[in-house]
Amino acid sequence: MFDIGFTELMLIGIVALVVIGPERLPKVARTAGQWIGKLNRYVSQVKQDIDRDMKLEELRKMQQDMKDSAQRYEIMAGETKREIETVVEQETGQISRVMQAMSATDGGLAMQEWDKIKAEEAAVAALAQPVLGSAAGEGGAQATASVANGETQPLLDAQASASPTDTKVAG
Repeated sequence: MFDIGFTELMLIGIVALVVIGPERLPKVARTAGQWIGKLNRYVSQVKQDIDRDMKLEELRKMQQDMKDSAQRYEIMAGETKREIETVVEQETGQISRVMQAMSATDGGLAMQEWDKIKAEEAAVAALAQPVLGSAAGEGGAQATASVANGETQPLLDAQASASPTDTKVAG
């Protein structure tokens, strides 16, 4: 801290002995030591506070970076979901066209099988939805769309028997 050598300390001690006197020198030395100890503790505490603040700021920065990363990944996941849904819809449409073309050649048997598979998948999807108010409303929309697409009555019966309380929650 200070660049004081042994000779300087001797000189200060001799001057203090002459000025203060031998009776009061031990009391003054003890008081000076206490003040120097308090000063050292205060400096140490300030250093610890500064270190703690720096670490806290680093943690806040890391937290913000993690939040930003999570938001980016959520956006990427949403985009990927939309892309996959688009591809699935395109492939399903293409399969439907192929099945319609096949039904024209085999007297409609392939189309009946395809409708049966779609109805089973829709029933499984409707039953797999959680029993929440918003999910119940979506299930009802699926059942309405299934009837509009020409699918059979068993889909509606399966959904009605699986969730009679859903309409009460949603309504």
